[in-house]
Amino acid sequence: MFYGLNKFFKKILPKGLFYRSLIIVAAPTIILQLIVTIVFFDSIWIKANKGMTRSLVGEIKTLSDVYNSNNKNQINYITEIYKKNFDFVINSKNENFPEQKFERRFSPMDRSLRRELKSTFGNGNYWFNTINYLDIVEVRIKSEGKHLQFFFPKERIATSSVRLFVLWITLPSIILILIAILFLKNQTRPITNLAKAAQRFGKGDYINEFRPSGAREIRNAAYEFDRMAKRINRHLNQRSEMLSGISHDLRTPLTRLKLQLEMLKDKSVSQQMSKDIDEMENMLNDYLQFAKSQIKENTEKIKINDIFFNIQKKLNTKNLDIEINNEIHLHGRRQALERCFSNIIQNGLVYGNKVNIYAEKSLNRVVILFQDDGPGIPPEHYRNVFKPFFRLDRSRSLNKSGVGLGLAIVEDIVNSHGGNIQLSKSPLNGLQVKISLPF
Repeated sequence: MFYGLNKFFKKILPKGLFYRSLIIVAAPTIILQLIVTIVFFDSIWIKANKGMTRSLVGEIKTLSDVYNSNNKNQINYITEIYKKNFDFVINSKNENFPEQKFERRFSPMDRSLRRELKSTFGNGNYWFNTINYLDIVEVRIKSEGKHLQFFFPKERIATSSVRLFVLWITLPSIILILIAILFLKNQTRPITNLAKAAQRFGKGDYINEFRPSGAREIRNAAYEFDRMAKRINRHLNQRSEMLSGISHDLRTPLTRLKLQLEMLKDKSVSQQMSKDIDEMENMLNDYLQFAKSQIKENTEKIKINDIFFNIQKKLNTKNLDIEINNEIHLHGRRQALERCFSNIIQNGLVYGNKVNIYAEKSLNRVVILFQDDGPGIPPEHYRNVFKPFFRLDRSRSLNKSGVGLGLAIVEDIVNSHGGNIQLSKSPLNGLQVKISLPF
């Protein structure tokens, strides 16, 4: 039972810290005001209203008895006295008793008036209207064949201080809640900033302007995050620089080997060794490309259409078909995304004759499809091809002369932008690469 209630409350309660904190602050205040208001209405306002209504109905009963006595002098005297001192207007009517009722079911004033008139004059012998006039109540009474009409101020049966009381109950509560909102905003803003910084860092952005703020515990968490981010950045930079340096330094002995091979008389041995050296150079190029993908680049607003048309211009081929109906913008790293898309397109052109590209916007993401007519990839290797240095010898790899870093680079760039990548069979019987990126 308690587990079910706990699950139910988890569903209906807000997920954000600010709104949960606001409920913790505002809920007791609102509940207290409701209790005070209910107690006031029950013990003070309703009882006072009931007593005033009973007194007024007693006066109406007295006036009705005076009118039934047929003593004109006494009737005129009482009518003038009540009109002068109590703002009463009394009329004797010969018209038919009204049948339409204007009682409000949920009005305490109408309920009290109906209860007292019914107990005094009986059912069907009274009629009242509290709606037609702003500050006046109309009551009609049947008594001994006479039809009496009474007009009197509403304040005779309703206390005028109730509105003032409700105002003073609600106004301070609203002011206190607004003050609480301002303080809660200031307390939750550092947590929100820390979460945004962590999200940006997870996407590969360089966090430089982050400043810890807020309460002591939040500041400590922010300081530790900043130190952790700097350690990770330092480690990534050292790794990239080391990989780039090793790959660059190996070019020199390879160049010397090429020159020495040119001097060999045995051309068959020279050609075989040249192929091995060319393969080593291609491996170094892949290493350098992988190192470049780790270089920090600032995030900016990018137009996807421009990236694809720039790639098409560089490749200068008619076998690339790009279909993007609308302008699509997102925040990301331009060079990294261009390298990612270019790798996929070049892979499709190497192993196929045609590559089709489709891009469209969904609710909060950009979906890009790359479709080629090449040999494709077996489904059992869909996950393996994203592993560094994995190559498909039987069907295809991202680069025939590479070492299997192409798709690893693609996945790393996509994941660093908060997106995901999926492989499947394309309608052209080749490979389909589906990339989904957030705006």
